[in-house]
Parts: sequence; C-alpha cells; structure tokens
Amino acid sequence: MTDLAQDAEPAEDSDDEALLDAQVQLLIQESCQAHNRTRPSSRSSEYMNLVDVIKKCDLVALQELCENPEIFSQVDSRGWYPLHWAAVQPVVEVLELVLYASCRLTLEETTVEGETFLTSAVNAGLVDNVKMLLKHGASPDTTNSRNESPLLLAVRSGSRKMVFAVLSGGARVGQVCLKKWTAMHEAAMTGYAHIMELLLSNGGKVTDTDQHGVTPLGIAAEYSHAEVLEVLIKNGADVNAQAPNGDSVLYDATGSGNPDCVNILLEHGANPNMHNLSFQLPIHKAAYEGHYLALRMLIPLTTRRALRLAGQSPVHSAADGGHAHCLELLLQSGYDVNALLAPHVSENYGDMRRSPLYFAVSNGDRTCTELLLNSGAQPDLDPLSCLLVAVRSGRYEIVKLLLAAKADVNCYFTAVTDTVFPTALLYCLKDEVMMRLLLNQGLDAEKCFCCSHDDSWDDYVEYSHDQEEKATFCDFVSLSWLVNLAGRVVSILVEYVGQVSLCSKLVKILENQKEWPQIQEMISNPRPLSHLCRVVIRRHQGCHGIMSLKAPNRIKDYLLFKENDLYGKVICRENKDKSQDIRKII
Repeated sequence: MTDLAQDAEPAEDSDDEALLDAQVQLLIQESCQAHNRTRPSSRSSEYMNLVDVIKKCDLVALQELCENPEIFSQVDSRGWYPLHWAAVQPVVEVLELVLYASCRLTLEETTVEGETFLTSAVNAGLVDNVKMLLKHGASPDTTNSRNESPLLLAVRSGSRKMVFAVLSGGARVGQVCLKKWTAMHEAAMTGYAHIMELLLSNGGKVTDTDQHGVTPLGIAAEYSHAEVLEVLIKNGADVNAQAPNGDSVLYDATGSGNPDCVNILLEHGANPNMHNLSFQLPIHKAAYEGHYLALRMLIPLTTRRALRLAGQSPVHSAADGGHAHCLELLLQSGYDVNALLAPHVSENYGDMRRSPLYFAVSNGDRTCTELLLNSGAQPDLDPLSCLLVAVRSGRYEIVKLLLAAKADVNCYFTAVTDTVFPTALLYCLKDEVMMRLLLNQGLDAEKCFCCSHDDSWDDYVEYSHDQEEKATFCDFVSLSWLVNLAGRVVSILVEYVGQVSLCSKLVKILENQKEWPQIQEMISNPRPLSHLCRVVIRRHQGCHGIMSLKAPNRIKDYLLFKENDLYGKVICRENKDKSQDIRKII
C-alpha cells in the first residue's frame, strides 16, 4: 500500500483525493475478500448441503453444521457466502446462527454483483435481518456495485420500518451515491411522502442537488408527486430553484403534466416567467408535451414580455409537439398563428425555420397543418418555404393543403441551388405524381425551357442577363446522376406549355432517351388551339383565379389539367377499394 501511495500522482483537488482514497479502500477490501474466500470444489457437497439447510430454515441441522466454521467461508460461482443466503431468509434465528459461525468473515463481503449482506437483506425486505446485521456491526454506508447505499435501497422499497431501521443503524441521509443521487432524491422520485418526512427529521436537506444540479423538489415535480412537493415546500424548499441549465421546478412540473403539482407550485410563489438557457418557459413545455390543463393554468400567468424575451411562442411548441388541442386553446386565447421565432432562436435550426406552420409541416403533421392554415397561417413566411419541405418529404396531403392556402408553387430557395426554374421541381424529378400535382397548380414549366444556349430562344421567352449565372434546367439534367430522368421529365413538362423550342444542349441529351420520339412529335407539330388557350388563361388568371371563375366545372377542370391529376385518381381508386371491402364485410 505504501508503494501504491508513492506511485500515485498528487491529487489536484479534494475530489481527486477522495477518489484515490476510495480506490485504495476498494483494493484493500478486494484483497481481504480474496484472502478469506474459499471456493467449493465442484464435487464438494458440504457447501450445497449448508445452503440447502439455510433455505429450509432447519435450525437443528444448522446448529450441527455450525460446528464446522470452515464451510461458512466458502462461496459459489456467484460469490454468495452462506451468510448471503441467510440474510435473505425470513427466519432471523437462521441469520443469527450463521452470523456467529461466519466469524472469519467481515460483514462487508460482496457477491459478484456487488451486494453486501446488508444490501441483500434490504432488497429482500427483511427488516429484522437488517436490524440483526447492523447490530453485529454491518456498515450502513457500504454501497453495492451500483453505488447504492442501504438507505437508498430502503427508501426505494417504500417501507418506513426498513428506512427507520437503517437510519437507526447510523446511516447518513446525505450520503452521495451514483450521480450524486441521495436518499432524498430517491424518496422524491418514488413519491413516498411519509419516508420523505422521516428523512427530513433525520437530517435530510432540501437543498441537496444531484449531478445535474436538481433538488429533491425538482425531482418530485418531474415525477408528479404532489404530496412530496407539499412536504418539501413546508420544510423550506425553494419553489424557484433552477438547475444549471436553467430549468425551474415549475418547468419540470409542467413537463410531467400534473395540474395538482403545477397548482401547488404556483400557489407557493413559483414564477412562470423564468426561462431556461434554451429560452424555454414553463408554458412552452406544457404546450410541447400536450398537457392541456397545465397549459390552461399558465396562459393567463405568462407575460407577453417574458414571451418576447424568450423569442418564441407556445404556438411553436404546440405545433412542434403535434398537439392540436393545445394549438386550439392557444389560438382561442389570442396567440398569433403567424408568430415568428426570434433570430437568436431561429439560428439554432439549420433550416432557419421561423413560423409555427413550418414545425407542423416538417413533422408531417397533417392535422396541425390544417388547423393552422384554417386559422390564418401564411405558408410563405420561412426562408425555406413550407411547400418545398412538404414536396421534398413526399407529403401529398400537406402539399394540397398548402397549395389550397395559396402557397407560392413557383418559390425559390437560392441558399442551396440558384436555378432559373422553380425550386420545387428539384424535389420531385423522380415523383411523377407530385410533379403533376404541382404543375396542375401552376408550376411554371416554361422556365424549364429558358436558357441562353441558342440565340433564337431570346425571342420567345424573356430572358435577362442577370439569369445567366443561375442554373438552367438543361444544365441541371445534364448531370450524370440525373440525365437518365431527362426524357420522362421533359415529356411531362411539354404537356403544360404552348409551342416551345428546345435548345441544342437539351436536344442532344434527349436524343438518346426513349421518350424522344414522343417529345419530338409534340414540339414539331402545332398544338391544339384549346390547349394554347388554356396555357394563356392559366398564365394570366392563375389557378386560384380560375377556381373563382363563373364557368362550368368541365371548363375549369380542363383549365386545371384535371385529366393529369394522378394523385386524385389514386385517392379515388383507394376509396373505391375500401368501399368494396366494406361491402364484402357487410
């Protein structure tokens, strides 16, 4: 041990010294155990016979075996001494006999799993055995391999008698276990108010913090134990205590959603307007977790100033959590459906999202998306359009909702790729259903045939020189991983334009595609006059303008390319199949 102490580096602080002391003590203890421990041979029946007698609680036979104390120093493959077996038997006289016979052992021997005689008895719930072991000198502070003290295990059992027995044996209420967890924290987590009162009367401190800086009051709030909260508050716990990350006790309580806990804290002065380091208020937590009752309590108490400083609305939180009922409550209470994240919050997201609608769309939440849009949410408030997010994710239903709410189908997101043609097309080149859904709703297909490769093209489509630095469609589909899609995509696009000419670069790409004969026939021959009129009307009226026209539905359907609505056809087919299945069941 002297050599070990000399070789060890000087500790930089008291924590390192304590750790070194603990390691030295562990080495000593293991050395003693190795010296005392004798494993029975696989053919020896003495140990097994002794264990069998202990399990049967046969006092007479056990008295006879006590005359051979060497057997009591043997262990099995799990590291169990006979005394471990005796500690978990319901007859205390058995334990007493084995204790006297195990005179060669210390009372701190452990199993392979790290359980001492005392922790084994506590786990078995045998109060009399615990008292017996403590009476004979077992340490109430020796922890198992998980660094759990006998007192902590006793608290976990929920037995007041067990806790009292361990405390009477000298256990320290403030003993720090794994992760700086104390018996006070354990009682707060398990919710045993009567045990919490016992701990407090024996020196427990309401100010103890675990490794995350959370007090027992915060643990009780997190696990929804209202009765424990009241006990701790009555004994001086700070209802406005905050962990190092800024989470308040009220924030933890709203996360659990127990309205009783929230009400108790508010009645005792908890401040609902303290935000954490992530600028989250208790109202945000309640909205995100979907705790309607807690949210209803916090709405009138949360100030606009606190929300302004936080930089986010609870509407964002409810939309992110996907809780439509909380969204409705907030909107009915006057919260702005188009509230935007402050820059210091928005910049934490890689996509720079800002609106509540973006959260719902990015989560693929159709219900919340529809609710927000029906409440007046604007679909084009974010740098990356909500429509582009939905298109990229293949969310047809949400795309239709956004288009119905007049989302800009021809929007651009230049932060990734600056193109001449609308960005939405980039995200659906392999999805004909989505592509036609967008084209039917006004995606500008003519922009795909706008380039400067041929001089003659400038006469047909307005093309400014400031667009020369942008990526054209023909340049984009010439990429090696996209060139195989060019034929199919162009064959679809030409259906939505008038008479067009293809640039030489695009022609060269298409000549090797199987769709080229069809494309060549369409662009070489005059298009029907009805189709050309349709293209012009769509260009001037827009899809929403067409919907409001006082014209027969048949004409409107033609103008909106209903014959190309693949998604609508798929839905109709699915509904038809479902109806047939229902008829079969009936």
